[in-house]
Amino acid sequence: MLIKGSRRVVQEHLLFLLENCNSVNSLIQIHTQVLLNGLSHKNIIIAKLLSFYIASGHLRHAHHLLAKMNNPTTTVWNHVIRGYARGHMPWKSVQCYSHMLSSEAQPDGITYSSLLSACARGGLEKEGEQLHATVLVKGYCSNVFVDTSLINFYARRDGVQRARHVFDDMAERSVVSWNSILAGYVRCGDFDGALRVFDMMPCRNVVSWTTMVSGCARNGKCRQALLLFGEMRRARVPLDQVALVAALSACAELGDLKLGRWIHWYVQQWFVARNEQPSVRLNNALIHMYASCGIIHEAYQVFVKMPWKNTVSWTSMIMAFAKQGLGKEALDTFKTMLRDGVGVNGVSPDEITFIGVLCACSHAGFVDEGRQIFASMKHTWGINPRIEHYGCMVDLLSRAGFLDEARGLIETMPLKPNDALWGALLGGCHIHKNSDLASQVENKLVPELSIDQAAGYLVLLSNIYAFGQRWQDVITVRQKMIEMGVKKPPGRSWIQINGAVHNFVAGDMTHKHSYFIYEILYDVSKQANLEGYESKINIFLDVEL
Repeated sequence: MLIKGSRRVVQEHLLFLLENCNSVNSLIQIHTQVLLNGLSHKNIIIAKLLSFYIASGHLRHAHHLLAKMNNPTTTVWNHVIRGYARGHMPWKSVQCYSHMLSSEAQPDGITYSSLLSACARGGLEKEGEQLHATVLVKGYCSNVFVDTSLINFYARRDGVQRARHVFDDMAERSVVSWNSILAGYVRCGDFDGALRVFDMMPCRNVVSWTTMVSGCARNGKCRQALLLFGEMRRARVPLDQVALVAALSACAELGDLKLGRWIHWYVQQWFVARNEQPSVRLNNALIHMYASCGIIHEAYQVFVKMPWKNTVSWTSMIMAFAKQGLGKEALDTFKTMLRDGVGVNGVSPDEITFIGVLCACSHAGFVDEGRQIFASMKHTWGINPRIEHYGCMVDLLSRAGFLDEARGLIETMPLKPNDALWGALLGGCHIHKNSDLASQVENKLVPELSIDQAAGYLVLLSNIYAFGQRWQDVITVRQKMIEMGVKKPPGRSWIQINGAVHNFVAGDMTHKHSYFIYEILYDVSKQANLEGYESKINIFLDVEL
């Protein structure tokens, strides 16, 4: 690109090009022409260039341009400060502010609002406190943008109390102010307080609803999340991707396949109508929802149709196959990830990926593959195995009958073994009827158990001794359970019919249709026995195996 003509004509043409610039490459070419034509001292052009560099995330170029400007205006300084505040180096905003104070430009409300946002994002507590004092001295405490940033700063740092003081003192509150205090309550887990604020809001926008739905979903209040999501739909609030991801997460937790499928339909209609693609995060949430509901083929359909996959996408699919006991499919997906995904957009297996694929190897009995994958974690990928990875390997080896190798792995690992590892080895002892090793595991495991942990392990131990006809040991375990006050919690199951969830506990007679249910159960059990089914009952602990 070569521009000729008088300096004024060149300047006007460059400004026109800047107004219509739509790519970083074009921006760099325009910047080159500015330098070649000796216009780097023209603040109006430099300000435009700087604004575009900030918008495209090229803050280093923006800072370089700022240093070349003659007496940058407050607006220019604010552009740079806000750019750093929103980027991955928020502390640079404070450094930029220090340079601004030594210039002729005067900070204003936008300056302080951006700086407080930077302090909130960067955890700059001391600097945020100092800025609050400056705001009070300068008289910006009644500025709605500054106050909103203060609320956000204190809500992220100290919980909600100081943020609430700022909020209560505000003469004027915007919906952003309300959303900031709402997010503060959600962040600290005070959902009663969040609901009170939500109900008091004079005007709610999509952020208000999304904050509540996603906050409830992240903190395990999945039913509440879906109730709010339903209200959001009835209020005809546009469903953004954050709300959809949160609702899908709650559907996955509760097994609400009907709503999950409706969300999938909505996503398809919404994006097809706009000729757009759902975000990777939204597709990942769909995979997780279908997998959690046991609809593995639909999870896979979402996966294969994704135009771009990140590490979470691959890991979600591997975990989905693993949880359904489809070890070969999980391992094949992992191999495909290594062959086609690694190196593309930074995709590589992480700690969770290895948990999924090792779990799959365990359930499928792929011992050699599991050993190789476990060894590759550190040697190939530089990932130090965590306790969960050792747990997967102990489970794999124990299920396959390599009990001595499993025990050796526990005893030589660099981490302190927990009850899950010894429990996995105990499970292997049960499968392979090794009561002698079970006795040794008992000495390691039982002294470390709390009452809440003990029931399952002690019942399993009793069953191992019963199979080995070590009746005195069975009695000893039973006595230990009595002394510890341990009771095996009853099994629980549930089913959803016509939108209503029905819970069942072993021996439960509280359901209004209990008599009819037990009649059907009797008929099913009778038919199973005729087909050759034999239940194995531990006569000491009444535990069906």
